[in-house]
Formats: sequence, structure tokens, C-alpha cells
Amino acid sequence: MGRVSATNFMLMGNYGLTKKINLLFGLPYVKTKASAGNMAGQKGLQDLSLFVKWVAYEKHIAKGDLKAIATGGYSAPMSNYNADFLPLSIGLHSKNLIVRAMVDYQRNHLFATASYTYIARSNVTIDRNTYYTTEMHYTNEVKMPDASQFNFRAGYRSETIIAEAIFNQWTTLGGFDIPRNGMPFVSNKMNATSIGLNVKYETPVNGLSVIANGSTTLAGRNVGQATGFNAGVFYILDFSKKMKKEKKADGKTEKK
Repeated sequence: MGRVSATNFMLMGNYGLTKKINLLFGLPYVKTKASAGNMAGQKGLQDLSLFVKWVAYEKHIAKGDLKAIATGGYSAPMSNYNADFLPLSIGLHSKNLIVRAMVDYQRNHLFATASYTYIARSNVTIDRNTYYTTEMHYTNEVKMPDASQFNFRAGYRSETIIAEAIFNQWTTLGGFDIPRNGMPFVSNKMNATSIGLNVKYETPVNGLSVIANGSTTLAGRNVGQATGFNAGVFYILDFSKKMKKEKKADGKTEKK
């Protein structure tokens, strides 16, 4: 297959319901391709995700700021893409319930963040009436195992630059191994431990930022032992009312 690559275009939205509660959505358009072989890539809308993010706790500790954040969400496929086409599929086509707990501590510009995520996944249907896992199944419905993710990141964070090192552990809570002479399947056990670096830069253009990151797989099960590099551009369309700054007689500024 040569080198497998994916291109993503993501539409995202964020609405501040209160100072501590945000409503978010995301909708990606994904295109995959392989540099060799006869397998054609896929392209199309992937899964719409809806999230509620809550800053549950904030406290100033040891000259730094501690936050505890809880996130809950749901995602569902937005097109009839073929999930039974790994590793070139654009997704797994399951409906997911997602909960995440996060702790973040920042002192001056140095920070550390730890999070744990649990993903409950629905069954999926595929375009064939029989398939083999550890036994033969005479159906087009596949039982999907749930999954979890532990993520730790630390580095430098300011208003213009974020530079961080990342450790990530993805665990599929069930599933089975890829059979000998077989190809990957949607309900495989896919475990991976990876490390990476991520940089985000807020440009002088208001709302425009660029990112670059790289990661490598340290260990895994039924996943490729690969090194990957990514680059992207973000542009924020801000529909909120702008706060105007006006100078007072004493030289101080006041927001209106």
C-alpha cells in the first residue's frame, strides 16, 4: 500500500453558554489515499460530534492555576461511508457516547494536562452478510467494543504559542486480533502507545493560527508501527460582539 495519508477539513463551532459551560460541535470532511497498490481511498463527511464542556473546579495553588474540566458528547456518522475498508476507511461508522475528565495546571507559561476518556460505541452494519472474527458470523451487524484513552501533555503555553510534548495511550476494551493473511476489521482490538510533539502559533492575523505536530508509535497491537507528521491551518470566525477599549482620563482602559 505504500504510504497511507489522510487530509481533513474540519468545521467547528463553540458557544459560551456561561463562563464555565461551552457547547461545541465538529464536522470533518476526510480524504484518504495510498501511494501504492490498487486500493482506492475514500472521501466524504465523517461523523458529527456534539459536546458540552464544563469547568467544574478552579483554584489558584502554589502560584499557579488548577482546573478540573468535564466533557460529555455524542457523535454519529453523517454519510454512508464504508467502514469495512481499513486502513483507508474514513471512520468506523459507529455512534459514540463520549465522556472525558481533565485536570490542567499552569504556572506562568509552563503547564501540564492529564485526561481520561471513555468511548461507548454502538454496533455497525457492513456491506456483507458473513464475516469471521474468532468464529463465523452470518449477519451484517458487527458488535463494536468500547474504548478508552489516557493522554498526558506538558510544555509551554502563552497567548501566541503552545509547544507541548504528548504521551497517549489508546486501549480497545475487547475485540480480536487481525487474522493471519487477513486485513484490518472494524471490531479489531486496536491498542497503541505513542509519543509526540505539537506546536500551535497564533499569527498576527486575528483568528488565524497554524499548527504542526509529529508522533511515533512506541508499542501497539493491530496498529501500524508508524511515524506521522501533520500540519494545518485554523481560522476562527468570531460572531460574538467585540468589546471596545476606551481610554479614561487617568490613562486606564475600560472595556465596553
